[in-house]
Amino acid sequence: MAYWVKLLYERKEYVVNFDRINTFCYEKNGRVTFWLPDSAMPIVISPHNNLEDYQKILQYLENVAGLELENAHWVKIIYDRKEYVINLTCISSFCCETNGRITFWLPDVTIPIIINPANNPESYDKVLQYVQQTTGYSLSPSAE
Repeated sequence: MAYWVKLLYERKEYVVNFDRINTFCYEKNGRVTFWLPDSAMPIVISPHNNLEDYQKILQYLENVAGLELENAHWVKIIYDRKEYVINLTCISSFCCETNGRITFWLPDVTIPIIINPANNPESYDKVLQYVQQTTGYSLSPSAE
C-alpha cells in the first residue's frame, strides 16, 4: 500500500508517495534531503523551518530503516559526512574494486556512493548479502 505524504516546500505543496522514494539523506545540521522519483529534484526539509513535515519523514524512516518490507532492503550508510538511508532494491548496478571498495549509483541522483569494509562494515556486509541473494553473484575483489 502506498504511503502518501503532503509536504510544503518552497511555497509549493507536494503530495509524494514515500514508497517510491529510494534515498533519504541526513545532514549534521538536521536537514533531510530526498529526491523526487524520475526528476532528480531534491526536496530539503529542515526541522527549524518545517517541523511538521520533518516529523513525517522521520516517522516513515522509523518504519522502514533496517527493515526488509515488501521487497525493500533498506541500509544506512555514512558517506561524505552524511547519513544516507537507501532502498537497495532501487540500485541497478554495483561495482567492486580490487581494494574491496563497492560503488553504486543512486537512482534519480548523480551521486555515487562508495563504501568499504573499514568505514562501513555493517552496511558493507548488508550490500554484499543483498547482491548475493538478489543476483546470485558474489561481489568481492577475489570473485571471478
